[in-house]
Amino acid sequence: MSHRTHASHIGGVMSVADIVAVLYSGVANVFPDNPKNPKRDRIILSKGHNGMAIYAALAESGFFPREELNKYYLDGSVYSGHVSHKGVPGVEFSTGSLGQGVCVACGMAMSGKMHKRDFHVYAIVGDGENEEGSVWEMALFAANQKLDNFTVIVDHNKMQAMGFCDEQAGLNRLAEKWAAFGWHVVDVQDGNDHKQLLDAFSDREAGKPTVIVANTVKGKGVSFMENELLWHYRDPQGMFFETAIRELGGDPSCETI
Repeated sequence: MSHRTHASHIGGVMSVADIVAVLYSGVANVFPDNPKNPKRDRIILSKGHNGMAIYAALAESGFFPREELNKYYLDGSVYSGHVSHKGVPGVEFSTGSLGQGVCVACGMAMSGKMHKRDFHVYAIVGDGENEEGSVWEMALFAANQKLDNFTVIVDHNKMQAMGFCDEQAGLNRLAEKWAAFGWHVVDVQDGNDHKQLLDAFSDREAGKPTVIVANTVKGKGVSFMENELLWHYRDPQGMFFETAIRELGGDPSCETI
C-alpha cells in the first residue's frame, strides 16, 4: 500500500501492526457483518497517520473485500492517508490531529458508563503523541471518572517524526507517568509479541482505566527499517521494496493486494 502510492508512515505502521492484529482477531468484540452493532467494542486509532494498519485489519476481518485496499491513498478514495470513518465500515472516528482521538475515545467510554452499556473502548496512541497536553487532561478525567471500560494502548517505539522521544521532549519513564495519573498500567516488554499482548489486554483493575505501554520496534519485521527514523516519511521503492516484501515472506512481483 505504501509502495504503490508513495504513502508515508510505514515505520509506525509496522510497529503498531501486531497491536492492531491482536486487538481485532482476539480481543475486541467486533461485528464485520454489522459494523454499527450497539454491542460492539469501539476502537479508535488516535495516531491516525498509521491508518494503513487499521484498513488492513478491517479487510482481513471481513469488513470489506481485501481488494479494496488497492484503492488506498488514491485520488477520490475513501481510504485516506490518515484514517477516516467516511465511507469506511468499521472505522469509528477520523483522526490525525494528535491527542484528539484518545479524547473522543474517553468520551465514548464515559457515555457507555452513563447509559450502562456493556462495551469496551480501546484507543491506540503514539508515544510522541503523549507530548500533547490534551492526552494528560484526558488521563486525569478518565481516572477521576473510574472508566474501567476504557483501555489506552501506547505504541511505545520511542521515536517520533523528528527524532527519539527522549531527545525531543524528555518523554521517559512513561509507565510511571500514567500510574501517577491514577491509571492501571500494564508494561509489555515486547509489544510485538502476540502472547504478551493478549495477556496484557486481559489485565484490568476495577474502578480504573487501563493503559498498556507496549514496547515496540519502529519498522518491525524489516531489517533496514527497524529503529530507523528515515522510514517515518520514506516509502519503499526499488530494492528496498523487494527486500522488505521478501523479509516479510511475500512476493515482490505481485502488483495487487
